[in-house]
Amino acid sequence: MKLDQLINGMENYKAKGDMDIEITGVESNSKKIEPGMLFVAIRGFDFDGHDYVNEAIEKGAVAVVLDMNADFKKIKLTSKVTVIITENSRIALARIACNFYGNPSKKFKLIGITGTKGKTTTTYMIKSILEKAGHKVGLIGTIANYAGDKCLSMSTRTTPESLELQRLFAEMVKENVDYVVMEVSSQSLKLHRVEGCHFDYAIFTNLYKDHISSKEHPDIEDYFESKMQLFKMVKQGFTNNDDFKTPKLIKGVPTCSFKTYSIDNVSDFVAKDITITNVSVDFKVKLDNRNERIKVNIPGRFSVYNALAAIAVTSSIGVKVDDIKEGLAEVIVPGRNELVSNKEELPIMIDYAHNPESLTNILQAAKSYTKGRVIVVFGCGGDRDSEKRPIMGEIAGRIADYTIITSDNPRTEKPETIVAQIEEGIKKTKGKYEVVVNRKEAIEKAIKMMNKRDLVILAGKGHEVYQEINGEKFDFDERVIVREIVNELASDKKEG
Repeated sequence: MKLDQLINGMENYKAKGDMDIEITGVESNSKKIEPGMLFVAIRGFDFDGHDYVNEAIEKGAVAVVLDMNADFKKIKLTSKVTVIITENSRIALARIACNFYGNPSKKFKLIGITGTKGKTTTTYMIKSILEKAGHKVGLIGTIANYAGDKCLSMSTRTTPESLELQRLFAEMVKENVDYVVMEVSSQSLKLHRVEGCHFDYAIFTNLYKDHISSKEHPDIEDYFESKMQLFKMVKQGFTNNDDFKTPKLIKGVPTCSFKTYSIDNVSDFVAKDITITNVSVDFKVKLDNRNERIKVNIPGRFSVYNALAAIAVTSSIGVKVDDIKEGLAEVIVPGRNELVSNKEELPIMIDYAHNPESLTNILQAAKSYTKGRVIVVFGCGGDRDSEKRPIMGEIAGRIADYTIITSDNPRTEKPETIVAQIEEGIKKTKGKYEVVVNRKEAIEKAIKMMNKRDLVILAGKGHEVYQEINGEKFDFDERVIVREIVNELASDKKEG
């Protein structure tokens, strides 16, 4: 593709050099540059792409896009390289990516979901419903990226960088999907990863205090304002009318028409007559002027909200009631209230609860249906919001019958530091607890102390199959670990 075609739609830029040159590829990672490519330098939290422009040129980049605030004294430009200077190279990268891959999001219906909680589960619910209605559906989110049943890649972040996102969209077009449902994180909106995407529908699930840190959002208002940007990209939105931010969202985006869903407040879609058990939820909601009974095999009040969001958007699209009911009845979400099968049939649940609200929800739900003790094993991620750590410790101490504080993904922080901050909170309660920093040992400790009336909840990692320590990822699939521990204990019991 010619360079001048690639930058179509870019605003406020200056160019020097040949704009008619052929571009063979686009990259923002200098290590992946090959001769004939365009290199786009973007600033990250840990690295600045402008420091690698020289390397990109040496490797054969024929054109570069730079941010206007770059330190040009460090960059060795030659007359053979076309230079484009823009106000925001992240926006430029997103626009270029759309053009390079042929604006694939125009070729299917795109549904975006944003909010603190519920994004992943809601995407899987919508996918399941639309597939029941006969559609081929793509999915992009925290766990993995799919085109129908085909897994295109495992995810490294909730919403991919713009270049990767458009590549995935292009793959989905080749796979003939007609809908794509995706999680849209606040970071992706703030960092312009979804710039140029053609969203048809958007959902706001809720807002809680999370992702507040020097590398994410300075405060909750910035967090919310970032999420609001999605609704400025669509004409039809859906929002949780029980969330305190919904009035501000509706008022703040007059260009978007909203439909609402709720449990407590008056809405377009209201759940009534709710029943929650240890294996499912069911409720009534009015569809096509009839009260329909909906069942979802994911326990917890939050599952009602997620199901309502899925019902709201799919019914508005025109999906039949039976397809909605069947899609929700059959949906499975990895790492969300996932009971791990094991030879001793011990009730051990894996859940992604990694913030105060989600931990509160999973523990309260479990307490309501567990006959024995609720034993929770959890930690907090490193290089993330540290203020939530003592809060989560206090929540566990207040609700769970027994807590084992351990490591999660410490990243570049010391696990002992994170654990100590969690412990500050649990000490404010009368909750029974202990500290086992090694996560595998903590899981083993929990399993050894439980019986079949108890429930062990391994919170925080959910679908993840790794542990990140000092910038390196190690294999850590809690399903595998649980089964290994249970098998060893069963073997020891037999020999004893």
